[in-house]
Amino acid sequence: MHFYKRWNNITGWAVFAVAAMVYLMTMEPVSSLWDCSEFIATSYKLEVGHPPGAPLFMMLARLATLFAFGNPDYVGIAVNAMNSLASAFCILFLFWTITHLARRLVTRDGSQLTRANVWAILGAGIVGALAYTFTDTFWFSAIEGEVYALSSMFTALVVWLMLKWEEEADQPHSSRWIVLIAYLTGLAIGVHLLNLLIIPPIALIYYFRKYPRVTKWGVVKSLLVSAAVLIFVMKFIIAGTVNLGAFFDRMFVNGLGLPVNSGITFFALALLAALGWGVYWTHKRGKVLANTILLCTAVIIVGYGSYASVIIRSAANPPMNSNAPSNPYGLLSLLNRDQYGARPLFKVLTTRRLWRESRRARYITKTKESTRRPKRLLRGNTIPDSNSSFPACTRTRNRISKPIRTGSISKGARSRTTTRR
Repeated sequence: MHFYKRWNNITGWAVFAVAAMVYLMTMEPVSSLWDCSEFIATSYKLEVGHPPGAPLFMMLARLATLFAFGNPDYVGIAVNAMNSLASAFCILFLFWTITHLARRLVTRDGSQLTRANVWAILGAGIVGALAYTFTDTFWFSAIEGEVYALSSMFTALVVWLMLKWEEEADQPHSSRWIVLIAYLTGLAIGVHLLNLLIIPPIALIYYFRKYPRVTKWGVVKSLLVSAAVLIFVMKFIIAGTVNLGAFFDRMFVNGLGLPVNSGITFFALALLAALGWGVYWTHKRGKVLANTILLCTAVIIVGYGSYASVIIRSAANPPMNSNAPSNPYGLLSLLNRDQYGARPLFKVLTTRRLWRESRRARYITKTKESTRRPKRLLRGNTIPDSNSSFPACTRTRNRISKPIRTGSISKGARSRTTTRR
């Protein structure tokens, strides 16, 4: 086992060096299309980018720009190099994930590792990691100033840490890996929400490790639990905490006359204090599951606290200040992407709605083909010609009333009057 661990580490870092060298040699000299230029500019001066923001990426990229030594010409290179190294770390964790799974597969019947098995496992890790290194999509994201490289690194790190927990699941303090994973998930929210998709695989790994007898219903229940955790993080932690903080801020400002952002500061401190007391109480009572849940919730919120930098920097009024989230309501609008509008993903077209759409299409067609004199359509509706000087006509039951001024209602009308332009 010592032979395997030593060569697993050596080979992993060798694969990391290959990936880092390739990405650094092929990275963009300054910036590429789409959001890369925005991320580089906002990171250099810690400005507020487009919704929903990426505050942790901005702060890490700002640290990277310090290596430009004050020369703006090298700022883009510094941010791109940071992403290249983050992608190389993603390849490193991917290599260790593959070798862990391959080792578990070889030793599943209790057999010991031989040197031949070790080299086969390492070969599988090399092939898998380098194959992903040179994939088209990942290579492109690794060499430009986008958030996906750092997001992929967090995802690979979380999976590898979950496998570390799987190896030590029977030991007394193995839950520390779960807490660390929760904290990294909270940090990853400040990079991209894509990292939340790792929650269902984590739930499956936990189920397969803790329950020797795997059933279809058990898999379904674990997926349902992961969906509940995902909804809890999305609705209650990401949006819910800011919403409650905005409520407290409005109450403090409008009711007590305190400064803006005093309410959300009080709410954040009170929430962390309550979670801290809950962690202490469950620890003293020996409630392991409740203690782990509260501790994971607390560290997710702490990691998610990187979004406080958005309010701080927006209050400084930087040149780029998307949505101007200098208060809790502005931050909530940024997180909800209000400026993009809403489009329902699931829309049921009923028969009546389809009938209305067809009627509307007939009206548009008739409007284009109408002459100077208004023509009578179905059920007494009249559409005036766009080039006609006739005023709009109104419909009362089954007859056409006299032309009246647009927006007025005929005195003798017994039903609602409809006017069309």
